[in-house]
Amino acid sequence: MLKKQIPFALILLRLFLGLLLLAFYWFKIDYFKYYAITFLVIGLLSDIFDGIIARKLNISTPSLRRWDSSVDLIFFSCITLGTYLSCPLFFRNNATLIFVLLGLEALTYVVSFTKFKKEIATHSIGAKLWTLFLFTLLIELLLHCQSTFLFQVTIWLGVITRLEIIAIILILKNWSNDIPTVYHAIQLRKGKTIRKNKLFNG
Repeated sequence: MLKKQIPFALILLRLFLGLLLLAFYWFKIDYFKYYAITFLVIGLLSDIFDGIIARKLNISTPSLRRWDSSVDLIFFSCITLGTYLSCPLFFRNNATLIFVLLGLEALTYVVSFTKFKKEIATHSIGAKLWTLFLFTLLIELLLHCQSTFLFQVTIWLGVITRLEIIAIILILKNWSNDIPTVYHAIQLRKGKTIRKNKLFNG
């Protein structure tokens, strides 16, 4: 049925918007920052609703969740790159903290591929919360090219949630998607069934 293609279409929409934004920068499209903010809002909404719709239609498969995670990474990387190109001085002045966070993000994938030969798709509650802070930070930077308190909170929350994701991967015996917290990973390791929120987890 056509409606069962909606979640995957929303995922592909984010991929398209991320790449389109970089094309807009390359071709020096006027009002680039406002396009970036618009794409960011649409992308976040699509990220929220693709999972909700998939679970509602009972088609939230591991494959779909892996696509979701991978495209999220590409989409936010494109938006962040666009923000960097718009505000290079801010990124240069805060390069150390940014590289720490990027290094931990890369490490989550290294650990997951090393252990399971698959990318991460934990969709933890902490990571979802961090995405909202990242969303707000990117808008602030696109508008003003500066941030203080929100930047610090986003960076350190990012560090904490990346460490949590690594812990989840190390705890799990077998690859699994949609693990809300470390506690749930421990329960899975013990062979227990975990309860997930139908609105926010698979």
